[in-house]
Amino acid sequence: MNEMKDILLPGEPDIIEDEVPLVAALLFAPIDKRAFGVAIGAVSMLLLCLVTLVELTLDPEPSVNLALLSQYFAGYSVTWAGLLVGALWAFGIGFGVGWLTAFLRNLVLAISLFLLRSRAELSESRDFLDHI
Repeated sequence: MNEMKDILLPGEPDIIEDEVPLVAALLFAPIDKRAFGVAIGAVSMLLLCLVTLVELTLDPEPSVNLALLSQYFAGYSVTWAGLLVGALWAFGIGFGVGWLTAFLRNLVLAISLFLLRSRAELSESRDFLDHI
């Protein structure tokens, strides 16, 4: 790969490394879908629990805005029992959103890397055919 030394820009190293540095490899590492889903689910659950607890302790009457979550989370209400139901719903939906986000990120990254590698191999094959 050092035959590309002729086309390097000024200030670039004379030798091109064949291996990718570890820091650069970590940029393209896939995200674990299950772990990302659990993380997003746990944060969603804690956030809903925190908001419900603040509402229950500061104002015992249910808030109109927070009670609207019952339209999305079946069985949720601004009560202590509703807190548990809402926590389960928030974790489940957060897990699904986190899993899907990691899946789509990994898919887009894999397709992008595949296209970049294909273009690079295609350009190398053109140079190879020119030399024949």
